[in-house]
Amino acid sequence: MSAGRASEGAGCIGWWGFSPARDLLNTGEQGSVRVEGEANVLLVGSGDPRHILKTIAGLQNTESLRVWVIENSMEVVARQLLLLSLALMPPESMGNNEKTELFLEVFGNSEIRSQTEETLRCVASQLSLSVTETLEKEAHPCLNTTLLKFKERDELARIFKSWIQPQSSSPILMSKAWDYRVRQHLGSRYDSKKGCFDWDLTMKLHEKGCGVINKQQYMRWRERGLAFEMREGVYQITNQSLLSSRVFRQKGGKVAVRGYWGDIVSSPYLSFGIETDDKDLLKTQNGQCTTTAQDISFANVNALFQSLSSRRGCPASSQSEAEELSTQTDRKSVTISDLMHLNGISVTFLPMDSLHKLPQKQKYSNFFNIIYFSASCVYQLGPMTRQIAAPDAVLVVELAKNILDLNKEQEAGFAEKVTSIAHEAEFEPWQGGKSDDVHAVFMPQRK
Repeated sequence: MSAGRASEGAGCIGWWGFSPARDLLNTGEQGSVRVEGEANVLLVGSGDPRHILKTIAGLQNTESLRVWVIENSMEVVARQLLLLSLALMPPESMGNNEKTELFLEVFGNSEIRSQTEETLRCVASQLSLSVTETLEKEAHPCLNTTLLKFKERDELARIFKSWIQPQSSSPILMSKAWDYRVRQHLGSRYDSKKGCFDWDLTMKLHEKGCGVINKQQYMRWRERGLAFEMREGVYQITNQSLLSSRVFRQKGGKVAVRGYWGDIVSSPYLSFGIETDDKDLLKTQNGQCTTTAQDISFANVNALFQSLSSRRGCPASSQSEAEELSTQTDRKSVTISDLMHLNGISVTFLPMDSLHKLPQKQKYSNFFNIIYFSASCVYQLGPMTRQIAAPDAVLVVELAKNILDLNKEQEAGFAEKVTSIAHEAEFEPWQGGKSDDVHAVFMPQRK
């Protein structure tokens, strides 16, 4: 376990993405990518449900969306299921504002409040039941795990159990796990860590266009892992959903170490907190943003949750009614089937090794209208991907702009590598697409 390794900043597991939430059906400058009937979207390594929520919000009432998710870790799948469950909490049990705060707290905080932990345990308990008892028909269309392998479902059940009943004999203190990562990343620079944090913010993130990330909030996140503190309370309980195991080589053997192995540099603000259509949230005064990435995250997630309510199978309660009902309804009694069912929406999780097996199944031949690869998974993009892409499909690849461990030359080199990989997979740059320094957009080569 060497110290001071630059590549350690991004971590080895992606709890959140390195790019803002994107409506994947609105990818072209010359109009949206609209599909007759249902749109089928494949997400490879997205890490969190930001693109799912954003794409749902952009749908017309008559449009349907089927999302297929592949991750390279069952721990990430478990967290995706958790975050989607929170997003689908019915307004009768939780008002929109409270839901937004809870979601962001679980999403971006290494430590949470006791009330949040209680909700996390309740949701984990229901998810554990759904993955073990639901074998052929999904418990909820947005939480479909029926296509996962039995051993993967067993692993999910084990993960959920660890959230419900953390190891009492040797509990992991997140504060120590987080500090270990910071020491490991900074090495000899640890004693001047605040200067390092400030440099990463002002000379990297702000230079990359993330000026809304507030210095005080960013420094607190780099120091303790607390990105969102919107409620009065004590944030001191380990967020179990951000713990995972990492295998190290030690004395000729291998040992699995449980701890925090995610991003400690770029921040969870990137997913929901640096872009907004509300220009008032981007106003500046004396060269400084008047709002913060936390404010923008709250506004964006709140709006996304409102759009979910508008797609419910039954009319949504008003905000005031929901807030009142939430005090009367015991959310502990909310089951998976009680979560909001969204008209025309389904989310299905596929086995971790399924990407290269999909072309072998006739069902997926020329099937996906949109295919998304995260920066960490682009190496999985190959010629077989072309076989599962619809003739007019769009391929979106996350670039390395916001991975702060890379310098400008490495960032540019990564973008060139992405184009090369896409070309070998028989995709070409889409001239009408919104390719930028955050995402590259491609289309199948014309034969």
